[in-house]
Amino acid sequence: MTAPVVVILAAGQGTRMRSSTPKLLHPLCGRPLLTWTVAAARAAGAAKVVVVGGPDRALAPGLPDDVVLAVQQEARGTADAVQAAAAEIDRDAPVIVLNGDVPLVTGESLHQLAVAHTEHDAAATMLTMVLPDPSGYGRVVRGADGAVERVVETKKPGDATPAELEIREVNGGVYAFAGGELLDALAEVRSDNAQGELYLPDVLPILRGSGRVVRAHLVDDPALALGVNDRGDLAKVRAEAQRRILAAHMAAGVTIVDPGSTVIDDGVEIGADTVIAPFTSLHGATRVGGGCQVGPHSTLLDAVLGDGVAVPHSYLTSCTVEDGASVGPFAYLRPGAVLREGAKVGTFVEVKNSDVGAGTKVPHLSYIGDADIGPGSNLGAGTITANYDGARKHRTTIGARVKGGVDTAFVAPVTVGDDAWTAAGSVITEDVPDGALGVARSRQRNVERYSERKKEIEDQWPLKS
Repeated sequence: MTAPVVVILAAGQGTRMRSSTPKLLHPLCGRPLLTWTVAAARAAGAAKVVVVGGPDRALAPGLPDDVVLAVQQEARGTADAVQAAAAEIDRDAPVIVLNGDVPLVTGESLHQLAVAHTEHDAAATMLTMVLPDPSGYGRVVRGADGAVERVVETKKPGDATPAELEIREVNGGVYAFAGGELLDALAEVRSDNAQGELYLPDVLPILRGSGRVVRAHLVDDPALALGVNDRGDLAKVRAEAQRRILAAHMAAGVTIVDPGSTVIDDGVEIGADTVIAPFTSLHGATRVGGGCQVGPHSTLLDAVLGDGVAVPHSYLTSCTVEDGASVGPFAYLRPGAVLREGAKVGTFVEVKNSDVGAGTKVPHLSYIGDADIGPGSNLGAGTITANYDGARKHRTTIGARVKGGVDTAFVAPVTVGDDAWTAAGSVITEDVPDGALGVARSRQRNVERYSERKKEIEDQWPLKS
């Protein structure tokens, strides 16, 4: 079979979204709507992918380099949109045309449509589905021989008769055509309908009138062609897309304790035997190794986790956590944070742009920013790296096997050597050599009889209420 040209119609204004963002750039499970149909076209083996957009070229920045953008200068309907891509259509090859707002269509379904079209030597083959409630969809009118006679649009009153509105087989908005016959038929489409537009389905009776066969390819899964017209539709499509994503992970050996409370973007990678606890969200380029425990109530954005990592009740973004490390609960790993193998970042700890060595522990109530910490160190509760002097950021270097006392502040730039110690409550402003104890606090002074003396003063000078 000759590889098809795939034309994706994406010039609609999407006014029902009530948004300044073009409809097809709204995100669906981590990536724009339009990229879903582009990916399906590629998976179907397309020789070329053409996206038809509006004159503002708003879609151009989000298109891959190998996707051609054709411009429909005026919003004159779907047939006119395909005509805008005519220069990219090969007369001797099949053409698949679909709307950009059907993100659940798969590469496999497009390939099967193209195969059915080629095997039956049809001029056109359309993907159809039977819906319990076909409202808003074009109805498929078949002839006595079962072939498609025409598709009746239902966008405006008067487009369809009452009898046609009773039909439940609908147009999925996905077509396969013989390239040359499509181009010839487009020239004959007229705008004598309620909206005064040039409808692509109107090429079907034109093709039949020339004696050619128009077939329907009925699919069992109506979700394949679910369209997005407004935010309610987007929510429905997102629910189905999310269900498919979670099902694929579970089939691959991931335990998702409560799919109904779990959000995982398309493209997220998760290893086998990992458990995703309820109310957990995994986004962007996140990769999770095998045997991890993620959640409950954790959010990961562009985070990379090795094997055997635990992340309960925490927020991680653009960071790396190596094998066997643990994060949280209630920890925050910011961009540039790296936790080496077996490291621990505990309760109410924030780490930013820092490298925490293998086996090093920062158990609780600490801020580690712009720091490099060697392996096997232990920083006490309340550790702070003071990395900003009001003008510039500076780094703190802490060696291996360092024992930091509670409430220690490291005022960068400062270096603490291997096997060094810091006393509790110290503000370290100078380097601490290897094996030394850094003490940087004022000496304690006890005021004797303080309570008695305070009471004597209060008796002489009572406070007025």
